Amino acid sequence: MKKILAMLLALVMVFALCACGQQAAPAPADKPAETNDKPAETKDEGSADVGYVYWLNMKPEADEALQALAAAYTAETGVPCKIVTAASGTYSDTQTAEMAKSEPPTLFNMGNGAALLDWGDYALTLDGSKVMDELTTKDFNIVNDAGETKAIGWIYESFGIITNKALLEKAGHSLDEIKDFDSLKAVADDIHARAAELGFDAFTSAGLDGSSSWRFSGHLANMPLFYEFRDNGITVQPEKIEGKYMDNFRKIWDLYIDTAAAEKTSLTTATGDQAEAEFGEGKAVFYQNGTWEWDALTNKFGLNPDDITMIPIYCGVDGEDMAGLCSGTENCLAVNCKAPEAAQQATLDFLYWCVTSEKGLETLCSIGDIPFKAAPASANGFSNAGAALLAEGKYAVTWAFNYTPNVDSFRATLVTALAAYSADQSDANWAKVVEAFVDGWAYEYNVVNG
Repeated sequence: MKKILAMLLALVMVFALCACGQQAAPAPADKPAETNDKPAETKDEGSADVGYVYWLNMKPEADEALQALAAAYTAETGVPCKIVTAASGTYSDTQTAEMAKSEPPTLFNMGNGAALLDWGDYALTLDGSKVMDELTTKDFNIVNDAGETKAIGWIYESFGIITNKALLEKAGHSLDEIKDFDSLKAVADDIHARAAELGFDAFTSAGLDGSSSWRFSGHLANMPLFYEFRDNGITVQPEKIEGKYMDNFRKIWDLYIDTAAAEKTSLTTATGDQAEAEFGEGKAVFYQNGTWEWDALTNKFGLNPDDITMIPIYCGVDGEDMAGLCSGTENCLAVNCKAPEAAQQATLDFLYWCVTSEKGLETLCSIGDIPFKAAPASANGFSNAGAALLAEGKYAVTWAFNYTPNVDSFRATLVTALAAYSADQSDANWAKVVEAFVDGWAYEYNVVNG
């Protein structure tokens, strides 16, 4: 018996000695603002006290540029930095697998506020960090119910009303006149009334063919959604919507179809290419679309870059003179608070370098529009127009349409109602558009969520 007890005691002592030799893992940081200005560690990845960066990237098209960025950062700082890019359409599954590993990503993507349900507990609070101070707008960030910034929008796209300034001036008007819906309508009405004399009309065709309808069932529908969600503080997909701003939707839609050359009954077959050509060939002053149209309009159609710009979509909402373009993203970066503290700090330092260094800014700008103070002027004039509005303190009309449930079905129903209304702009037909919008949202939500 004594021998057995002696053996047990010896084993206990061995285990105790082993345990003393192990290093305890640090607790996740929960006060980033107090550590943001500390220098990052520069030892090998894998140890709890070592600074390293592991970015799980969502954009396959940016992989080559980001790999070069990571290599440049490591060469300059000595900090290990790797980029792993999920294959297209697999980010969610890849993220779930990678976050469960012993050395998880230190930097990961959150698409919108709904991502807080799954990943909010993994996201470091970024308020007070140096990278936050470099933002030109916080409108693209993901913020939790406590008001804490959990992810920053690092790249975005915009849409609005593309405008031919040369034609506008030929019609006796200027951009300075257009500040809100009423002033936009006054200019468009005047141009349309003199279209035969001028040789061009106000708006391009608002086609409802599948190649074009997304501009309205998705992008234009963002206007009533954005303002309602802003009023109600909506940050996750709601079960229902009120349709509070549907009268404003009607105002801008009426303006589109009332001041264009296209016959209203032809809109169901009018295509996206048709609208693009109408603008590109100088047949219309205004054309709703996005920053992605710059190359086509300046290269394919040869428009003078100095002659075209993009203005906000105005729909008659109070205070819209302070609105910017409709800008948004599904690319928001979060720092993993469950990574070692040194890795968290290294990642914060890396982010700051990305948005302040020549190499970092060059790389990010090659991927798209970025909302940071040191960003150089873009080669895309529409992007520069949007950036100028943000710099003036205008608010971004962010992408509320991202929350649309069962999106294809919802939009198809809305397009059908818009087509019927366009052919006969009666109150009864508009009521059906409202029904497709409000009741259709609740219906599609239930289809998806039960």
